[in-house]
Amino acid sequence: MTIRVIVVEDSLTMRKRLCEVLTTDPQIEVVAELEDGKQAIEACQRLRPNLMTLDMMLPVMSGLAATEYIMAHCPTPILIVSSSTNRGELFKTYEALAAGAVDVLEKPRGDETDDEWERQLISTVKLVSKIKVITHPRARLGHLGRVSSKDLTPAVASQQTKYRVTAIGASTGGPAAIVHVLRSLGPAYPLPVLLVLHIGEAFGKAFADWLDGQTALRVSYARDGDLMSQASGRVIMAPPGRHLVVNNGKLHVTADPERHSCRPSVDVLFESVAAAYGSTGVGCLLTGMGRDGAAGLLAMKQAGGLTLVQDESTSVVFGMPREAIERGAACRVLPLDEIGPMLAGLSMAGTQP
Repeated sequence: MTIRVIVVEDSLTMRKRLCEVLTTDPQIEVVAELEDGKQAIEACQRLRPNLMTLDMMLPVMSGLAATEYIMAHCPTPILIVSSSTNRGELFKTYEALAAGAVDVLEKPRGDETDDEWERQLISTVKLVSKIKVITHPRARLGHLGRVSSKDLTPAVASQQTKYRVTAIGASTGGPAAIVHVLRSLGPAYPLPVLLVLHIGEAFGKAFADWLDGQTALRVSYARDGDLMSQASGRVIMAPPGRHLVVNNGKLHVTADPERHSCRPSVDVLFESVAAAYGSTGVGCLLTGMGRDGAAGLLAMKQAGGLTLVQDESTSVVFGMPREAIERGAACRVLPLDEIGPMLAGLSMAGTQP
């Protein structure tokens, strides 16, 4: 099947390069080349492409505004192709990902080989074009994936467990899901939240700062040796390109080998939480491509912890959650809207670290 692509980029040089690279693949057809966000919306409604590549900084209407409109009115897989050097542009990229854009690819910096960047662009376009995007998670909420109360494991059925830590992992579609969950926790959430998000290292450097402004909870990147006793009521993220591990009451940031081609890895975090906290840990695996997090979530469940998985109806990509469910790692499978409130309710029954 031919992948029909709209390319939106205000720089003529970059726009032509994107089109030239994409058209070298016989499976890809560029159906429109545009230079501003307003044109992008009009062409998307008229041509119904399989995918749109979109810059953030555009004339007439920004890439962010175009993303918000497209995802509300004509949902289309959007691949952001943008620069990672400007903090303002990074924040716009995070906003677009939270609004429903699927993935982000850095513009060529000039220090990579042309072939390397070109291969990455084509492979990412092919991958993103297969994703069935949704208008908004609320639009697809339902009973799919829910587990009845009679199926609950003892850890869920009993409200006597005193939980001490929450660990969250996400990948594709993760920024929007993470914001949704954290906002649902409220400002008084007492437990430390340890977070791993798969995002390109170049684009991840300011994500914690941006996320800090999206929720009442304080968000920061982990520092090696930080004490868990000082993390209560805070969100601690794995830094870009580093694993996050908890051990002996301390957080550790490591450059250990990748897991599932990922660093940070959700599995690495979850496995460390299982070992350190056992039945007092809560694990939550959200939308994402691949299988990272499934084995770690199973380790948490086997250690007696509570494990929550986002359901298919509200996941942008059901890869990671599906893998966890198939392995029997999920105590509960829930729509996105129910995950935050459940975590908040569990924390009220537990104790702080």
